[in-house]
Amino acid sequence: MVAVRTCVACRQRAERAELLRVVLRGGRLMVDERAALPGRGAWVHPTRRCLELAVSRGSFARALRASGKPDASPLREQAENTHGQLMSGSR
Repeated sequence: MVAVRTCVACRQRAERAELLRVVLRGGRLMVDERAALPGRGAWVHPTRRCLELAVSRGSFARALRASGKPDASPLREQAENTHGQLMSGSR
C-alpha cells in the first residue's frame, strides 16, 4: 500500500514521495529530506505556489501546532538549494 499525505496548502492528496515534509526546529521551518526527524511534520507540494500559500495562510503553524508565526526564511532557502528551481506547478 502506498503512503498518501495531504498538502497543507492546496489540500490535495498525493503520494508521500511527491511531497516535502516540513518540520519546526527552534522556531524555524525546515525541510526534512529523509522524513525521519522526530516530531510533528507537515507535508507540502514542492512548488513555489504551495510553499507561499502555506506560509501566508499560516498552514504550517496550524499543522505543526506552533504558537506564533514560525520563521519561514530557512525553509525557502533550503527548498531552493535542495530542489533547485522549485517546480512552478499549477497546484
